[in-house]
Formats: sequence, structure tokens, C-alpha cells
Amino acid sequence: MYPRLKYLRENKGLNQTQVASILGLSQTGYSKYETGENEPSIQTLITLSILYNTSVDYIVGITDVKNRYEMNTDAAHRYSEYARMVQGKS
Repeated sequence: MYPRLKYLRENKGLNQTQVASILGLSQTGYSKYETGENEPSIQTLITLSILYNTSVDYIVGITDVKNRYEMNTDAAHRYSEYARMVQGKS
């Protein structure tokens, strides 16, 4: 369902375990996003868009325009922590 996730991850030089750690998931849990077995939450999509310096629209295939933002891995990790705290999953 999200064929761009693998492309974006590999383009950033990350493995599934590294991305899963940022998202607070197991490697298996994350790999299910890449295969389309599970759908990521909106919070996860936002974190991934920050991590990959692109838009949620690009990740889900609404657009082919890869917007670039001034964010990095640390920003994605901070957002992920914030999202878990808000959801009561800290």
C-alpha cells in the first residue's frame, strides 16, 4: 500500500530496525507498513514525513512532488515521542 516507504528508507540509508526504533515499533511491525499488511496511523505518517523530509501526500501517493522540509532524524524522533505521550503510550 505504501511502496514509497521502502524507497524513502533506503534513500536515507536506514534499515527497517532503525526506522522502527524511531517509531517505537518492532522491526516486524514496521515491515508490515512497507508490505501493506498494516496501515500506519496519521501520527506515524507525520513522523515518517519529517524523517524523510517529504509530505504525507507523497508517502501515500497523492502527489509525485517530494516537498522538502528542514527537519531531520532528531525532529522525527521528538515528534514520535510527543505523539506517544499525547496518546498515553509513553
